[in-house]
Amino acid sequence: MHTNYLVIGSGVAGLTFSVKIAEKFPDRTVTIITKSSEEESNTKYAQGGVAVVLNSEKDSFNKHIKDTLIAGDGLCSPSVVEMVVKEGPKRLEELINWGANFDFDTSGNLDLGKEGGHSESRVAHHKDITGFEIERALLTRAHQLQNISIFPHHFAIDLITNHHLKEAKPIKDACYGAYVLDQKTESIFTIKADRTVLASGGIGWVYGHTTNPVIATGDGIAMAYRAKAKISDMEFVQFHPTAMYNAMGNQSAFLISEAVRGFGAYLRNKAGERFMPKYSEQAELASRDIVSQSIDSELKKTGDTHVFLDCTHLDMVAFKKHFPNIYQKCKAHNINLETDWIPVVPASHYLCGGINVDKHGKTSVANLFACGECTRTGLHGANRLASNSLLEALVYAHNIFKYLCDDSLKAIDLKIPEWNDEGTITPKEHILIQHNLHQLQALMRNYVGIVRSNNRLTKAVKHLDLIYNEVEDLYKESKICTPLCELRNMINVAHLIINQSLERKENKGGYFNVDNVKKQTRF
Repeated sequence: MHTNYLVIGSGVAGLTFSVKIAEKFPDRTVTIITKSSEEESNTKYAQGGVAVVLNSEKDSFNKHIKDTLIAGDGLCSPSVVEMVVKEGPKRLEELINWGANFDFDTSGNLDLGKEGGHSESRVAHHKDITGFEIERALLTRAHQLQNISIFPHHFAIDLITNHHLKEAKPIKDACYGAYVLDQKTESIFTIKADRTVLASGGIGWVYGHTTNPVIATGDGIAMAYRAKAKISDMEFVQFHPTAMYNAMGNQSAFLISEAVRGFGAYLRNKAGERFMPKYSEQAELASRDIVSQSIDSELKKTGDTHVFLDCTHLDMVAFKKHFPNIYQKCKAHNINLETDWIPVVPASHYLCGGINVDKHGKTSVANLFACGECTRTGLHGANRLASNSLLEALVYAHNIFKYLCDDSLKAIDLKIPEWNDEGTITPKEHILIQHNLHQLQALMRNYVGIVRSNNRLTKAVKHLDLIYNEVEDLYKESKICTPLCELRNMINVAHLIINQSLERKENKGGYFNVDNVKKQTRF
């Protein structure tokens, strides 16, 4: 199969690029592959919204830039931050023109929310299901374009690079498409692409306890790593402070949006103490790294499994209007928000690092572009400011589109070898895959969590080697299946997180290592 543009992922980043490039070049083909249903992505579960400066009387680009730089703790690229923030209003306007609905106030202006780390109200939202609404609008637009083909339940196994070619390599470190598994027929085929865009989302499932859906297994980052793309800042895993606590543990956790704390909710420990004021002057509205580390500190002191989010003092009529999905979810778990506190615990939420890209979304591998959570753009630095992720995805999808508008798209005539699985067998049972998956997730939670140490990280390297060797043996002898490929990808991602954590000698943003502390800290 040949396509002009292969897009791996169907979230806001991949769909935005696809719609734009398909509209611009109706004679060119755009192929989107996604390993689950077309609407399943991290985008779908984004509750908060899009951070964008619209109220010029109170807010300004400079304020948004400053808030982003503070959250990033000195590791943001100032020029990237300025570019993304200033592009925000245009990109939001495009979404609205494509049919995405956002909440308006009684004066007819966008109802802008305030979240942790923001100095002003600037988060455009659709109730508490903003990502779901954006995904709906983008898919609707994509289906209206004849030159976009979407292949759900298709899993990208590996990028096709020089490593796979038997003939002379025309370009050093280049991408020519991907090997793809049709999960329904279990057949593997080749998609040859003139340009490939990774928009594959995050890595939350590496930790098991996460706000991400089960598809967030770091596939794009792992494929790019194996393709020799440059990858950095993997140590900066952002943990969302308030995921609903589930005693069952190893499953996707329901996210209690940061906007709920922006609305006035308090964090309390089991004794009922509102503890955040002793950790930060911003209390519950401190940035995510501070709130997560504060909760972790409280839990280590008490030995408790979770803390609580108290909404009982809030205006429930207004709360139900702003957060209908959260209210109903709590009700389904027998939590009456008028009288009960929500049990919450930090959970893996967002990766601030990833595949290195420039302002055009170009990776270090020719013909390979990337956007969204799988990338390291320089916007987030050591810690992402709330609701900057959808903004980043929109801006970088647009930048890739702009860059490729001037691309002559000269295809390289190459013969791509078919996938070779000769000599492999279909595994009769998946117990080894599941066992190693649970081992990996427990390792990452216990050794590479919110607060790290050199001792735990060093031990993690040894434990990961054992898992890696067993899984590689299984991979070599087995026919390809999605769970095995996902596990292999997660092991690659874990390797990057652990080793880049060991390389960091200074605590920054979301990264906290007790052995890097030279002076007394707030913890």
